Amino acid sequence: MLIKNYIKRQLYLDQIIPYLDTPLIKVIVGQRRVGKSYILYQLIDYLEEINERINIIYINKELYDFDAINDYNDLMLFFQKHKVKDKKNYFFIDEIQEIVGFEKCLRSIQANNEAEIVITGSNANLLSSELSSFLSGRYIEIKAYGLSYLEFLQFHAFENNETTFYKYLKFGGLPGLIHIPLEENLVYDYLRNIYAAILFKDVVKRNNIRNVSFLENLIKFVGDNVGSLFSAKRISDFLKFQQIKVTPNLVMDYLNFLENAFFIFKVKRSEIVGRKIFEIGEKFYFEDLGLRHSIMGYRQNDINKILENIVFIHLKMAGYQVTIGWENGREIDFVCERNSEKLYVQVAYLITDDQVRDREFGNLLSIQDNYPKLVLSMDRTDGNTFHGIIHKNIIDFISEEKY
Repeated sequence: MLIKNYIKRQLYLDQIIPYLDTPLIKVIVGQRRVGKSYILYQLIDYLEEINERINIIYINKELYDFDAINDYNDLMLFFQKHKVKDKKNYFFIDEIQEIVGFEKCLRSIQANNEAEIVITGSNANLLSSELSSFLSGRYIEIKAYGLSYLEFLQFHAFENNETTFYKYLKFGGLPGLIHIPLEENLVYDYLRNIYAAILFKDVVKRNNIRNVSFLENLIKFVGDNVGSLFSAKRISDFLKFQQIKVTPNLVMDYLNFLENAFFIFKVKRSEIVGRKIFEIGEKFYFEDLGLRHSIMGYRQNDINKILENIVFIHLKMAGYQVTIGWENGREIDFVCERNSEKLYVQVAYLITDDQVRDREFGNLLSIQDNYPKLVLSMDRTDGNTFHGIIHKNIIDFISEEKY
């Protein structure tokens, strides 16, 4: 195997294993440095443990060894050279978006049943458009994230307490932090380098962006307004006020580029009753809060939006489709749906007085259905309820293995 010294992330093995020995291409997508390569390594180890008569063909486009593989012809030649006729071939390709026309090679290999294919990529738009066009219905996508809170505890051998939780809030969950002392200057220097790689390789270069200064200002605006409801026009107007002239369409394009690089999430509003999705007014959250803080700095005054971001990412890792709820002028932080399940979530820092309690619980009480409703805060609670709505501590919530 390629690398033995790693910590297993069983969550992803459990998602991929059911699709092994099927003709579906397994596509692992996610932001740069969330650990997609190591997910491949542990899958390769798993395959070699259960079957000795397999042949692993591996490419990592971030390594110089594979620099000569630039397009689908190079990719096919490499595959033909390394495949073995009397064994089952597995073809692993890391960061496949760097190979021009890769889908043509994959389609041929798949059509001829020559190998089982597992790939990773860091660009949502490129992968979805190319795979949908050439391999529609013939692939399964698995989204990789940085470390969950429980994984953060495991990777760093930390105890689960409030001090550790605030380290997670402050530094984020990129797995590479395991090699760095969790000191602010060291961590943020490391994260700023990753931010620069995402910005210039996955956004600027990929989309031929010339106005990099505007892009960086836009990222700072989003970082300052995590969890705030706004439109592209509002951002455009704000930037114009700062003598930066841009159109709402350009703002929307740049936000889409950041989303395609898995740097931010865009979350739409939906009606609680009627299920209408609103086209205007969205919220944005960061995939990794450590990257956000490396740009903006960690500010205690931002604690409400930081907590909202961490709960959102936890819900996404749990497999929920998440929207912002809207009913009769009342906003619900998160409406979460997974298969036939539904969950409503409000997030607050502390329930300090009756006014805050009435706002957070009152919004949920206005919803006339029987799905579970949660208010999450940093208050110490024992799962207390208020008129049937559960009040839970945020640390306890994101420490659960089952959601």
